[in-house]
Amino acid sequence: MELTILLGCFLGGLIIGLPVAITLGVSSMAYILFKGMPLVVIPQKMYAGMDSFVLLCIPGFILAGNLMNAGGITGRIVRLAQALVGWMRGGLGLTNVAASMLFGGISGTAAADAASIGGMMIPGMKKAGYPADFSAAITAASSTVGPIIPPSVPMIIVGTLSGISVGKMFIAGAIPGIMMGVAMMITAWILAKKHNYPRQEWQGLGELWKAFLGAFWAVAMTGLIVGGLLTGFATPTETAIVASIYAFVVGAFVYRGLKVRDVPKILIDSAVSAAAILVLVGLANVFGWILVSERIPQMIADSVLSITDNKLLVILLINLVLLFVGMFMETIAALIILFGPLLALATGVGVDPLHFAVFAVLNLMIGLTTPPGRRVPLHLRRHRPGHALGSHPRDHALHPHQHPRAAARLLRAVLQHLAALLPVELGPDP
Repeated sequence: MELTILLGCFLGGLIIGLPVAITLGVSSMAYILFKGMPLVVIPQKMYAGMDSFVLLCIPGFILAGNLMNAGGITGRIVRLAQALVGWMRGGLGLTNVAASMLFGGISGTAAADAASIGGMMIPGMKKAGYPADFSAAITAASSTVGPIIPPSVPMIIVGTLSGISVGKMFIAGAIPGIMMGVAMMITAWILAKKHNYPRQEWQGLGELWKAFLGAFWAVAMTGLIVGGLLTGFATPTETAIVASIYAFVVGAFVYRGLKVRDVPKILIDSAVSAAAILVLVGLANVFGWILVSERIPQMIADSVLSITDNKLLVILLINLVLLFVGMFMETIAALIILFGPLLALATGVGVDPLHFAVFAVLNLMIGLTTPPGRRVPLHLRRHRPGHALGSHPRDHALHPHQHPRAAARLLRAVLQHLAALLPVELGPDP
């Protein structure tokens, strides 16, 4: 009875459009009340879920990204990407993807990528003659590369949940992120050739060198993060703090776009964003604790393994579940609730935990732009209302960009060694 109430409240909240954090809190409270347990369990379990040293790197990376963005990083990254690939057919589309790959190494979230890159690229692409549907669709789709390339907020959450090294997860996400970005650039080029989208003239090696110098300190921030983790010189939390200091120095004294008077507002905005994530983590931990107490994870694993223990079939099933859930639920909440049960199922058929963690995040990222949920396109519509993705034609514009990501996901799911290649070959456990 209590479990029915829990799941009923949860599904009802999602259907009527309540924020995921509130839905998790209300459904957990309903369960605890009907179970006759004291409500003090909720803050206790919330605090237990947030009481992790690794989670401290979330506000650090958010602050670093906001400081760099305020310092004028977006324009410099777009200029570098345009100098690299803008001369090809559909060059601004390729520039959009390349800029998202570079920006993802700083922001770590899809929403930040979509708002920052989209705010600059979509008007520019429309002015250059690209269809609004194509411009908005490729912006939304490419923004999901950000949480795969390090640093990555979802991977921090997974590392906290599972005990997998966050540093190893960051590095393990590099190859899938690059695979996804390259596949999307190829798709954009094919669409540009098919529809005869415009191209720009090659601006020469001089412009490429100037663009590289202009964006060097921004791109070097990713090298600082990855290098610190690879060498074992710093933990993810320490790396986040160093990255924040680095971002302030570069934005204020190198690029000189960051004004000291803007820093308090940036600190407040970063604190609010981090607090929203941590509250979601806490409430999802309460919900997850209830599922564990009801033995739901074990029931799921036993049920699936009683049907089949074929490794490829189980991986395919998990991929479909994560993709479906990613359409409707916040990535962090989905990870906290589902990662434990699905990890037990995956390891039960011999899947490496690091491999599973990376393709779990990858699937949820693809779900962000998959109809009918389309949560990143909706976020883009709130920030760029004149370039919304909403009706059927615009959903149709997203479909071509789903195929390369799905291909990269399937390749990534089957080839386990891609997850462990860089962590094993390039450095120690950070």
